[in-house]
Amino acid sequence: MHLRVSPTDGVPIYLQIVNQVKYLVAAGRLAAGEELPPIRTLADRLTINPNTVARAYRELEVAGVVVKRGTTGTFVSDTGSPLARKERVRILSERIDALLAETRQLGFTSAELFDLIRRRDQALAAGPEES
Repeated sequence: MHLRVSPTDGVPIYLQIVNQVKYLVAAGRLAAGEELPPIRTLADRLTINPNTVARAYRELEVAGVVVKRGTTGTFVSDTGSPLARKERVRILSERIDALLAETRQLGFTSAELFDLIRRRDQALAAGPEES
């Protein structure tokens, strides 16, 4: 698990960790049952206070993204947190909004965009030789 934090970001460091872990889970880059680094290990790696990581892990646990298993560690939830789907929808919605704005700026209609999306989807489904 590769995370980056920035003390000058304006977002609290624990929240940066929470957001990045949520994104990794939603994107499938952290699988259900996968273990997160121990608090001290991640704190050392990010050169931050272990309490900051502990707070992030607590937030993730409350959100249902991770579960603590006694003294064995913190793991991505096996239950398929509804957050993962919600986060994926949020990410996709942001990209759709940007695409729609760019479509209008380029002088295309939504109908033309949808037609192009359908054609691209068919080409991708057919395989690389036809795209």
